[in-house]
Amino acid sequence: MELINHATRFLFFTGKGGVGKTSLSCATAIALAGRGRRVLLVSTDPASNLDQVLGIALDGRPTPVPGVERLAALNIDPEKAATDYRERTVGPFRGVLPEASVRQMEEQLSGGCTVEIAAFDQFAGLLGAAEGTDGFDHVVFDTAPTGHTLRLLKLPSAWDGFLRDNTTGTSCIGPLSGLGAQQAVYAAAVAALQDGARTTLVLVTRPEASSLAEAERTREELQAAGLANQRLVINGVLVQPDTRDDLAAAFARRGREALAAMPAGLRGLASEQVALQPFELVGVEALRSLAAGVSPVGVPEAEGGGAAVAWPEAPDLGPLLDEMERAGRGLVMVMGKGGVGKTTVAAALAVELARRGLPVHLTTTDPAAHLSATLAGEVAGLRVSRIDPAVEIRAYTEHVLATAGADLDAAGRALLEEDLRSPCTEEIAVFRAFSQTLREARRGVVILDTAPTGHTLLLLDATGAYHRDVMRGAASGAGRLKTPLMMLQDPALTRVLIVTLPEATPIDEAARLQRDLRRAGIEPWGWVLNRSLARAGVQDPVLARRAAVERQHLRELQAAGLAPRIAVLPWLVREPVGVEGLAQMVPVAGNPSPGARSG
Repeated sequence: MELINHATRFLFFTGKGGVGKTSLSCATAIALAGRGRRVLLVSTDPASNLDQVLGIALDGRPTPVPGVERLAALNIDPEKAATDYRERTVGPFRGVLPEASVRQMEEQLSGGCTVEIAAFDQFAGLLGAAEGTDGFDHVVFDTAPTGHTLRLLKLPSAWDGFLRDNTTGTSCIGPLSGLGAQQAVYAAAVAALQDGARTTLVLVTRPEASSLAEAERTREELQAAGLANQRLVINGVLVQPDTRDDLAAAFARRGREALAAMPAGLRGLASEQVALQPFELVGVEALRSLAAGVSPVGVPEAEGGGAAVAWPEAPDLGPLLDEMERAGRGLVMVMGKGGVGKTTVAAALAVELARRGLPVHLTTTDPAAHLSATLAGEVAGLRVSRIDPAVEIRAYTEHVLATAGADLDAAGRALLEEDLRSPCTEEIAVFRAFSQTLREARRGVVILDTAPTGHTLLLLDATGAYHRDVMRGAASGAGRLKTPLMMLQDPALTRVLIVTLPEATPIDEAARLQRDLRRAGIEPWGWVLNRSLARAGVQDPVLARRAAVERQHLRELQAAGLAPRIAVLPWLVREPVGVEGLAQMVPVAGNPSPGARSG
């Protein structure tokens, strides 16, 4: 790991879930401590498994790591930080404001932006206050704030007046109203992050097109926020695939093709590759070996693979498709984090249901070229449309600025404009367009590729944007009326499919999404675990070991009872592109995992 030779005092590891941020940050911290440096390792990841990786119970105080001299670690719990912050912010208003207003405030402070800023509130002291880290030569962070958060923290502190006058209810900047007293600390923290001599931002990605695209978006956003000292680590490269295994060969080939098409912005960064490991990166010795690029002592060699696993207790898409066909209509929302294969799963479901004779409307927020490339053809009975997020955001932003922003001063308007650049804005704007298609679900099948989170839905409902305003004007017809939120809450009409990968962090993220939806009264219908090596069957020793870990995750998922229905889809040798390529994902009689090793 060459970045160890260029380590600044502060190192931030960031990237989408499951790319290996925790493993690489731990390995870096251990390697730096091994060179005689005093190191503090800090995790701010809501799905952090730092305790498990290091084999030590952690809390918010630095704890020495056994077996590694000069290394201490702490675990900031962003969810707890957000909960504590919400109570500090909302508590004074209990018994003063109407209960409905208090509930609206609580929901306003329950989104991802609140979690992000509340976590920043805790680790800002490690950056902006010398006494927080004066005993350490390096501070290594697992997960960093986004450019949106950094921009917000640099804006004028006119928050109280803005929030008092803001009646849109769509703001995600609420937490800042209670953080103004610490502006000096925040300013010092932001300055440290922007100082390339002190701070390096390490973008962690995988050799996959979607992961590299996400890394490029992160690079652009943080570059715009003044974080120019960036490095790229491409984790999980299959270096020497077993030539007898066609799946391993395809795995390696796709990685090479993704790297060859890497975005130009990433090409300009100092970068390095880390090999895909055949063992779980748990324990100090395994992490020390990762940084050194050698096989760890005491870790057995990976065993060979075998035939594809049928997994009758975790079926494929067949039972889910059968239920949808029997219903004959309804809304299917395909949700999940970026890069898990939502668009592919949604397209496969749409193609198969249309082939079974149902009228299907597939709509998406992905770029048209993406969906066109995925389908690469037409199917009778299938109508495809696209909602352009850029167009919807522009229309929504103009509307809010013309209404809520009309009477604000310059500072308040600047804050509102920054707030409208948050992730919440896109969800709300796109949902306005989505809501126009929901009526079709009463007479046919509508499949939505990507959808708003439970937080966004509750925020819209709390302000009356779609629910209360409509119900107020419905008068005598209210009993027959169904608002968009009511339709999403109706299990007879709406089926929510959460798509994820059979890996620890993506599963944790899917579980958080499920809790978010349940808070909005929406019960997920099922989970799809996509691109499973265990389901495909592998011979390559590295991939076979990873397949064994997948099986363990599946057993844990089933034991936890998180998903009422589970479908496990194989990693495919031939990419699921085009109508026939998508057919690989749909089972046929006598072959529970079609196409896994063919092509």
